[in-house]
Parts: sequence; C-alpha cells; structure tokens
Amino acid sequence: DVQLVESGGGSVQEGGSLTLSCTPSGHIDSSYCMGWFRQVSGKRREGVAVFARVGSNPLYGDSVKGRFTVSRGDGGNTLTLQMTGLKLEDSATYYCATTTRSSSADCRGRLSRVDFTYQGRGTQVTVS
Repeated sequence: DVQLVESGGGSVQEGGSLTLSCTPSGHIDSSYCMGWFRQVSGKRREGVAVFARVGSNPLYGDSVKGRFTVSRGDGGNTLTLQMTGLKLEDSATYYCATTTRSSSADCRGRLSRVDFTYQGRGTQVTVS
C-alpha cells in the first residue's frame, strides 16, 4: 500500500505564497499519476493539478492556472505544489493523491473526476 503525507499548509495573507509537499511511503513508480485536490467542508472536491509520468506536462484546474505550479521529484516519488497569489477562495484542505496503472489521458481525466486510489490526510491552507 501507499501512504501519502502532506506538509506545508498554514495561514497566509491574501496575495501571499505557500509551498505544499507530498512525501509518500511505499513505492511510487515514475509512471504513476499524482496530483493535488482540495476540499472545503461541505463542498465538492476540486482538482487542483495532476501530473502523469515524470517528464510529462502537468494539467491545472482553471481556478489555479497561472498561480500554482506542481512539480515531481526526479525519482517521481515526491510532489510539490507552489502556490502564489493566494486568494480567499483558495482556503481549503489540500490533499495529495496518486493512482497506479494510469495512462496519461486517464491521469488528465482524473483532474475533473477527482478519483484517485490513494490520498493523504490533507493539510489545511487558510487565506485571510
């Protein structure tokens, strides 16, 4: 099994920046689909970004495009989300997630479906 641990959340003023990190335990192959999604209590999950195999281009949700940058470690194990220009509506719990055996097209589809095999416990981001 894969366990994912997020870190880096916190409180920040509007317009500020935060960087979230995701560190897995267990094997994450460089071909696995990895991504971030967020959720506000009582609301639907929202895909933030997905990253298919290492070396591919990430796909971002419309609400974060141009402000957030996702990157994967060279070994494909770690995932980082750099968030800039944070807005009040970015406040949410952010989750790291991954899915095995996912083609690039399937991975990109998961941004809207927000459907992953494994996810972490989340890290809270509060923008005020």
